[in-house]
Amino acid sequence: MSNETDQEVESPCVGVCTLDEATGFCLGCYRTADEIKNWWDKTNAEKIAVLRALDTRMNDSFD
Repeated sequence: MSNETDQEVESPCVGVCTLDEATGFCLGCYRTADEIKNWWDKTNAEKIAVLRALDTRMNDSFD
């Protein structure tokens, strides 16, 4: 039985690497500078948690 943490979680980077000074989020992927810097050191479970937070950040930015 496969689990969502079995496969390597891909980076959400889209190549638009500019941080918004007001929010601290990347304008391309909505990660913080620390999340970007530490992405490859995170476990898959931690990466999935970041990805879920990105969904919320993206949705909040369009409200």
